[in-house]
This record gives sequence, C-alpha cells and structure tokens, in this order.
Amino acid sequence: MACLDVAGRDCLVVGGGSVGLEKARGLLDCGARVTVVAPEIASELRELPVELVERTYRTDDLDGRFLVLAATADSEVNRRVSEDAERRSLLCNVADAPDLCSFILPAVHRQDPIAIAVTTSGASPALAQRIRDEVAERYGPEYAELARRLRAQRPWAKENLTTYEERRDYFQALVEEALR
Repeated sequence: MACLDVAGRDCLVVGGGSVGLEKARGLLDCGARVTVVAPEIASELRELPVELVERTYRTDDLDGRFLVLAATADSEVNRRVSEDAERRSLLCNVADAPDLCSFILPAVHRQDPIAIAVTTSGASPALAQRIRDEVAERYGPEYAELARRLRAQRPWAKENLTTYEERRDYFQALVEEALR
C-alpha cells in the first residue's frame, strides 16, 4: 500500500459521465491537474477546473501523464486504456474492474492534514465507504489540529534531537500526552 502525491501532476480521466466526475473531483481534491477525455461530458464536469477534450480516447492522450483513470461505460475502451497505460508503465485505475488496475482507489476520509484510507482491495467499495464513514466519526477535527501542532514541532525536533529514535520517542510522548 502506498499513498501517491498527485499535487501538481498531470492526470487523465477517460470518461465524462458520473463516474468520471467522481474520479475528477477526487483528483482535484488532491491538487492534481486534470484532463478529461470523452465524447460526451456531464454538465457538472464543465463546472470543474479541468481541461476538457470532447472526443473519443486516443493512445496519445497518455503522453506526459502521471496516472490515468478509466471511467467509461464501455469495457473495451477501459481495457484499451489499461493496456496502453501498462505498455507505458503508467499507473492506471479502471473503475469497477480491479483486474485491469495497477492501483486501486481507497475510500478516503480527509481532515487536513490527516487522510485515512480504507480499502477492501476492490472486493467491495460500498463496504470500504461504510468503514470510512465510521472512521470519520471517530477521528474528527481535534486530530487534525493535533497533527498541525505536531507538524509545527518537526523543525525544532530535527534541529535538537539528533537521532531518529529520539525524535520518534519525543513525538510519541507528545501524542500520548495530548490524547489522554
């Protein structure tokens, strides 16, 4: 499992319907530069700060991309996007087709700077979303505030605590004290 930093990176969504809209919004939430390619574009997508390309997918749409999300209703187009991405060693997620994915998208609870991801490895996105919602109830804004305070302490710790172990122990003690 890994978390990708897509902030400022070029990402492609193939598909302009409701699933493409959901994927584009998720990428935008993470700061990605998003291009959507589809012959038909949902009106909600037109309201987002994305580049819209109104035509069918072409292999060269992958040029310069960090990752691609295939979100069309056409399984052959989705398969082609996956195969093209694989040949270029690009990360690819195909909605509702885990066997065509080189990565999966978890259900995420974001409370800046905290992001908690839940996955069922593609077995049940609905279950992952339910667990995410339960986690969100448990870890509210007070945890995000604590994370911001701890982040502010990092430069001091890096300068004054010489080893990784000292810094680890220092921050563990701060967390324990704050969450009593």
